[in-house]
Amino acid sequence: MTEPLPNTEPRAAAPGGVRSAAGAQWGQHGNAWVLGIVGEWRGHRAALPDAPTALVQGEVRFDTTALASWDVALASTLWQRLSGLARPPVTIDLQGLPEGLREILSMALAETPAGAAAAPAPGRIARLGASTQAWWADGRRSLTFVGEVLLSVGRWLRGNSGMRWRDLAWQVEQTGPRSLPIVALVSFLVGLIVAYMGAAQLQRFGAQNYIADLVTVGVVREVAALLVGIVLAGRVGAAFAAQIGSMRANEEVDALTTLGVNPVDFLVLPRVLALLIVGPLLTAFAALVGMAVGWLVAVGLYNVTPLEYVYASAQALTLPHVLIGLLKGTVYAVLVALAGCLQGMSAGRSAQAVGDATTAAVVQAIVWMVVAASVLTVVFQQLDW
Repeated sequence: MTEPLPNTEPRAAAPGGVRSAAGAQWGQHGNAWVLGIVGEWRGHRAALPDAPTALVQGEVRFDTTALASWDVALASTLWQRLSGLARPPVTIDLQGLPEGLREILSMALAETPAGAAAAPAPGRIARLGASTQAWWADGRRSLTFVGEVLLSVGRWLRGNSGMRWRDLAWQVEQTGPRSLPIVALVSFLVGLIVAYMGAAQLQRFGAQNYIADLVTVGVVREVAALLVGIVLAGRVGAAFAAQIGSMRANEEVDALTTLGVNPVDFLVLPRVLALLIVGPLLTAFAALVGMAVGWLVAVGLYNVTPLEYVYASAQALTLPHVLIGLLKGTVYAVLVALAGCLQGMSAGRSAQAVGDATTAAVVQAIVWMVVAASVLTVVFQQLDW
């Protein structure tokens, strides 16, 4: 048996201005369940009746012809009742509600994960599929962003870019000279470790004269570029993500788009070109610091003469080693810029989202660098360089 609807005729105010009582009741019309709401709900805090237990499918409608007034409390109460129903095979028709109340509920229900509480736990295959889909979407987003950057570079080469030269100069100054102290410190300490541990092993065979070869080739070809990439990921890549992410949260990126300015040209391109410029320079600086530390260890601890160390370093330092080291440093720096700008442009519009984007930028940059280092090492070894 279906429950009857209450009287939905508008109620006149009681004598003396007494407000008509608020009320609500469920009823069924065919396959549709109708919630009738009557009376004065402004300032009213009574709870709505629970949905009928038989409401497992069909359509939910509303009858508010006898609703005299309402406020946000009724909207909140309705949302609490409807959020658990807003899932297939139940559909909710908000057309019977007043316009303002309908707009509030439509936005609130759109943000509610439909049926999240009632959904069964996904199985292993479902979780694997969801993870694969998320990984594929992330890969497509990264490739799309790289394509947009390449198009921006093409516009810049044709002289049709919105990039300002003073922005490029500012980014070069922020990412290059201001990174020298931390690059010098890290290169000094890591170079000291490489030289000392290598020399300790070579001394067992009486081969201290090869300390220069070990330190020079290792630092110039591999270590310096990787150290610069890691330092830039922590110092510059995170800053890029935080800066651009904050601009997205403040709707500044949307404002640029509204003004007809391409955000990639204006925000991303100067940062990518800046690290393209400073990457090889910082790599060369880090390599010089590492070789200098090797000289200190060999001369001060293992009785290698200064000129002998310099001569051995010059013999070991061939042009392919230098070019490969500079190339790797450049590639790592560009990957740091791309990761930072990608996460910043993809960040959400909250402080938490900006923080997550900053963390993700550092992690993604390091992962990309490790993958690039592996690929480049295999390629150069196959080419016998």
